[in-house]
Amino acid sequence: MNRLFFICLMGIVFTQEHTPADFWYSMQKAEKISFVNGAYTAVSAMKMHHQRQVKEQYIGNDNWVQPYYIDRYYEIVDEHISTNVEGNIDIIVKAMDAFYSNSDNANIPVIEAIRIVSMVQDDKDKKANLYLLKAQRKHAR
Repeated sequence: MNRLFFICLMGIVFTQEHTPADFWYSMQKAEKISFVNGAYTAVSAMKMHHQRQVKEQYIGNDNWVQPYYIDRYYEIVDEHISTNVEGNIDIIVKAMDAFYSNSDNANIPVIEAIRIVSMVQDDKDKKANLYLLKAQRKHAR
């Protein structure tokens, strides 16, 4: 019984927490490119599907005006995809490597990091820095 308690105690004490940075660095370059490409594709597909659903719901209603919250939603979605890289996902991957090289960013989730990096690539530095500071504060350990 004492051995079992000791083993459980050692397991609790010596467990390592894996950070999003650890996850990012565990991948090879090709895997990172595939991950970012998949994230970009998922965000684009989600936006396209939502636009189609909104259009179908309100087709034929001449009095309907798209509300602000839908426009804001599309702005937020677009922040996750850099338009300046023009399909060269390698730029985002290198920027993500640089992003996670800072230990203050180690706990920021990968999708949030992609958003911040994408905004920087689109020359939205001020907004990206604000999101970075918020994310560092939110995910600090």
